[in-house]
Amino acid sequence: MVWEGVIKRYREFLPIITDKTPVVTLNEGNTPLIRAVNLSKELGVDLFIKFEGLNPTGSFKDRGMTVAISKAIERGVKATICASTGNTSASAAAYSARAGIKSIVLIPKGYVALGKLAQAMIYGAIVLEVEGNFDDALRVVREAEKEESIEIVNSINPYRLEGQKTAAFEICDYLGRAPDVQVMPVGNAGNITAYWMGYKEYKSVGKISSLPKMFGIQASGAAPIVYNRVFEKPETIATAIRIGNPARWQEAVKARDESGGKIIDVSDDEIIEAYKKVASSEGIFVEPASAASIAGLIKLVRSGDIPKGALVVAIATGNGLKDPNTAISNLPPTFTIKPSFSEVMKFIKS
Repeated sequence: MVWEGVIKRYREFLPIITDKTPVVTLNEGNTPLIRAVNLSKELGVDLFIKFEGLNPTGSFKDRGMTVAISKAIERGVKATICASTGNTSASAAAYSARAGIKSIVLIPKGYVALGKLAQAMIYGAIVLEVEGNFDDALRVVREAEKEESIEIVNSINPYRLEGQKTAAFEICDYLGRAPDVQVMPVGNAGNITAYWMGYKEYKSVGKISSLPKMFGIQASGAAPIVYNRVFEKPETIATAIRIGNPARWQEAVKARDESGGKIIDVSDDEIIEAYKKVASSEGIFVEPASAASIAGLIKLVRSGDIPKGALVVAIATGNGLKDPNTAISNLPPTFTIKPSFSEVMKFIKS
């Protein structure tokens, strides 16, 4: 079967898609579910990593954006707008370019990883830096609801969730069942909401017989759901989840409670440790927010919240190349040698 994107693959589960909907796609989805052999042994669970960093713009946002932009074009809008910590801006800009419409992205000044900013700009977006954080930018974007010619493509857009839920379908299709546990980063909380939608829909039509426990992971410096309070000045190295007042807060709580899971926080030190571990032990390079999944998993296994032997899927939401500065600043330096193989052998023998 030739893969042509999530709309064509899962059209029957996207009731908002009609024959009149122009499909704007970059062949997103169909990302690998990689068995983490070494981490599985270390943690005593059967761990798979859903590597969403291999979507066209390098993050899970593409799944929702194909649906949101397709519906926007059906409605005849002339531009899209979003607030972003980086991944949404890259995806919105790419799919808007594909559709031939203008893209406006608002980002918190000085708080977007270089790779993501470069993407939005090369795709032709109008990039506006807001003097404030993501929540400030989203407040400005919400005012566009009054403008019929502009489509907001943040996760407050319900079409975004419709597309993002397809990742849950892919996991079940691959495994032949739902996992026992799913672990994932939580920022604006749209993705945990979408996955839970997807699992419930698959169960309702008999595709799976059980539902996973949903465990969400927030950074300690940006953990509003964990501590049940707005973080006015969220801070974390994981820029993709540096959000203090999630738009889908209540839906995330519902997913947690209905599934019998938890939402916990991990420190930046724990995130960086996991960031390096998943790369060096499994060969998977993820952005820091994705590493929060692994950091949280380690913590949950140690606390007994995730039992030994459980079938676990951890969601890696974005590619490590999105944020090269974090990798470089947290790794040892390179070595300079003379052009001689004997110099190389010193390192092999050490």
